[in-house]
Amino acid sequence: MLKTVRIIILGAMCTILSAAGFDPPQPAAAKSQADEYEYPFQDPSLPVQKRVSDLLSRLTLEEKVSLMHQYQPAVPRLGIPAFKTGTEALHGVAWLGEATVFPQAFGLAHTWDRYLIKQIGSAVGDEVRGFHHLDPAANGVNVWAPVVDLLRDPRWGRNEEGYSEDPFLTGEIATAYASGLRGDHPFYLKTVPTLKHFLAYNNETDRGFSSSSIDPRNMHEYYLKPFETAISKKAAYGLMPAYNSVNDKPAILSPLLDSTVKRRWAGDDFFIVSDAFDPSGIVNDHKYYDSHEKAHAHAVKAGIDNFTDQGENPELTRNALTGALKQGLISEKDLNQALANTFSIRFRTGEFDPDELNPYSRLTDDVINSPKHQLLAKKAAEKAIVLLKNDQDLLPFNARKNESIAVIGPFGNALYEDWYSGTMPYRKTPLDEIADKIGKDRVSFAEGLEQSGFKSAPTGKFVTAGRDGKQPLTAAADKLEKSAAFDAADWGESIFTLRAQANGLYVSLQDDGRLIADQKQPNGRTVKETFQFEQQSDGTFAIKNTANGKYLTAGKDGTLTAAAEKPATAAEKFSKTIIKSGTDEAVQLAKSADKAIVFVGNNPYINGRETEDRKDITLPPAQENLLKAVSKANTNTVLVVTSSYPFALNWAKAHIPAIIYSAHGGQEAGSALADILYGDVNPGGRLTQTWHTSVKELPDLMNYDIIKGKRTYKYFVGKPLFPFGHGLSYTAFRYSDLSLSSDSIKKDGSVTIRVNVTNTGGRKGDEVVQLYTSPLFKTRVKQPNLDLKDFQRVELAPKETKTVTFKLKQTDLAFWDVTRETFAVERGPYRISVGSSAADIRKTKRIFVQGETIRERNLRRKTNAEDYDDYKGVLITEESKYGGDAVKSSTTNAWIAYHDVRFKGEKRIEAKVASSGAGEIGIFLDHPQKGKQIGSLKVPDTSGLQNWKTVKASVRKSTGTHRVFFVFKGKVAIDSFQFER
Repeated sequence: MLKTVRIIILGAMCTILSAAGFDPPQPAAAKSQADEYEYPFQDPSLPVQKRVSDLLSRLTLEEKVSLMHQYQPAVPRLGIPAFKTGTEALHGVAWLGEATVFPQAFGLAHTWDRYLIKQIGSAVGDEVRGFHHLDPAANGVNVWAPVVDLLRDPRWGRNEEGYSEDPFLTGEIATAYASGLRGDHPFYLKTVPTLKHFLAYNNETDRGFSSSSIDPRNMHEYYLKPFETAISKKAAYGLMPAYNSVNDKPAILSPLLDSTVKRRWAGDDFFIVSDAFDPSGIVNDHKYYDSHEKAHAHAVKAGIDNFTDQGENPELTRNALTGALKQGLISEKDLNQALANTFSIRFRTGEFDPDELNPYSRLTDDVINSPKHQLLAKKAAEKAIVLLKNDQDLLPFNARKNESIAVIGPFGNALYEDWYSGTMPYRKTPLDEIADKIGKDRVSFAEGLEQSGFKSAPTGKFVTAGRDGKQPLTAAADKLEKSAAFDAADWGESIFTLRAQANGLYVSLQDDGRLIADQKQPNGRTVKETFQFEQQSDGTFAIKNTANGKYLTAGKDGTLTAAAEKPATAAEKFSKTIIKSGTDEAVQLAKSADKAIVFVGNNPYINGRETEDRKDITLPPAQENLLKAVSKANTNTVLVVTSSYPFALNWAKAHIPAIIYSAHGGQEAGSALADILYGDVNPGGRLTQTWHTSVKELPDLMNYDIIKGKRTYKYFVGKPLFPFGHGLSYTAFRYSDLSLSSDSIKKDGSVTIRVNVTNTGGRKGDEVVQLYTSPLFKTRVKQPNLDLKDFQRVELAPKETKTVTFKLKQTDLAFWDVTRETFAVERGPYRISVGSSAADIRKTKRIFVQGETIRERNLRRKTNAEDYDDYKGVLITEESKYGGDAVKSSTTNAWIAYHDVRFKGEKRIEAKVASSGAGEIGIFLDHPQKGKQIGSLKVPDTSGLQNWKTVKASVRKSTGTHRVFFVFKGKVAIDSFQFER
């Protein structure tokens, strides 16, 4: 009893200290006494590192190996409970049943609201704890969220999981969400936020073995930034490497995991977990090692602390690590370090301590989908909505007017979950909420889908679906009855879904090849509810299920199975009878209504999702045709786009007077949209990604160089469909009185920026004030056109003025100087810009920044080849399995260039080179073909690009400042070089 009282008192003291701004290094518990705890690691008053050391000293080697897997077993003799990493919590708790479903992560970022995002993270963290209370062993508190991969290409299948194309915005939103997940206690963690996916992961095509080529500037200025922000601010306590390789090294083996993430950013109490099946993927997918022992050993050395592989079966992990120990590839000391990282986190979750100390232990399942969280979900959905266009102030509608509304489109009465959603406890659709707002008698609805029947060619029988969701599709009906009618949704890229009129469920492939209408929506890691229709020469159709790639065939009893490799016989042929044109029905409703709202978008499980990138960014043709037909019938047509990514809405922007965008908004999406449409809520969301007019504006999906590839608002030179940061309001805002606390910034100094923002309209509204910078002088290397440095979302009453204040540090203007491999700030004048988007700058000021004048390059120092200034036809590769980077040719006439090189009569060059089949590297001044050649490096055949040889060559003496080009001939690589006098 005495110990319990002492713990309660000191726990309260811990809270008081936290409120006063002090962070106790461990929970405030009584000083341990010998008879109170069986082992020192059980004593909450001891520092975490001492507890970890004591615990590890008591484990056997076999136990240590067993604890390296995702499903860590209990160690009963020491009282150590079982522990599982990985609860999905991207925008709510996923895969554990009904939970509050917030807008997709992509949508959350469109709020540009740090405070709201932290509230949402906290709510999700509470629900994680609620599920943990129900089953601690199965429902862990290590959450795999947020995703901070940058959205540099809108075709990425997992666009919905990220936040933005901008690293600053991504870092800020991720920090806010992770901070909420983490909780505010100075010691105990509500959950353990784990950032995904490190690093440069933005393609699904070949993701298991593809390599992202990232040069130093892109690495340090772009791809690393959001990870650094969330980790260095102590918002995230874990990290997950990506499936892909970076510069030909699997990300799971990246030296940055230890050298940068752990040593520079994180410090103590941080661990790194692998993605699912990624450890075995080192062997199976990347073919990087020929044994799991070597792969696992390298992963441990690189910084992997816990292995997620083979689901709940730890055998591969245990065998690989045991074998690696026996072969001397790793030592027990290596395991101790990994386990120390894991247990430092486990101690912070409170699982070893009395519940009286840990405030989060009191959270029960009552918090799951609580009324408070439902209200928060609605607020999030409202704030995430973006008004893209509103000509003639068509919006908002007036609910008091006796106007009829035609709600049209496949998203008018549907809400879709995604792979990382929880299960919605309820669904408020736009149709229901609009009808609730203005009355059902004033609302009509047409989904706009074609309704068809399918007849088996050889039997002449119509295909029917069972009403109970248990009977297989069968070609058995003599006539078109309701059981033979199917709603066909065309999702673009020749992908269809079929929903049976018999029961309102989607047709799905079963494990035995039969087809049953038994799914509420397309779903699953492999989507079994999608089909392709292939027209045959005789006018019939062959129907292929995309999950197994096989064609539907009718058996002798009429039962349909997806079993044919190709449509070779009549049994695989079907004719189609259109029962109802969804477009015609929609047009009739639009003609008879005062106004029409067309709801279009994407299904998160189809055409762009995990494992599948988009091929194009256009709206599905069937949806665009529906929109065109409806708008022709009713000029007062509003378009509502609900999607996981941007679309090229070129026709819509030119012809539709009002356009609204929302990511999939969760359980309250319909309520939020209805409130926006009718003006109960003023839209204030802003785009976090550039919306392009065509894929022609984008380079190849695997081009990860945002600078040379002219990606994102930072470097894009065209006119986008909608710019980064764009979003309109039902009111207007005026910017005035931009002021700077100084007209210059000293080295390591800062400037305070103030601007007045006034709501000049008659409605309360939110403005997102965005701060950008850009240089006003010729910089040594290309700098961004604009660079977001800060933002604030402010709420303003009609005619109200608020002063928005920013602080800009001199170091915020730094770029990565490849000449010295460090960040640097160039001396000169810069423009400070504030505005409503990257294309709507309202006020600017000039400021002079004290910094450096970057000197001419001195290539007499050893220079790493990847520290080039420009290139053509090369890729970054690894120097060795445990080494750094090098440069290899990928096309003929490839070259790398170094600018502003000062020559002083150098006579020789020494370089570390490699080749598969011999080659040559020519050295030219000022141009790769027309320039003066001053030398040539003969590259011998080294039998591979990781077998390096040092070669020397004479060069013609030169003086003055030049650009130096290394021009590659053959399959060659260069790691480093140095000129000599």
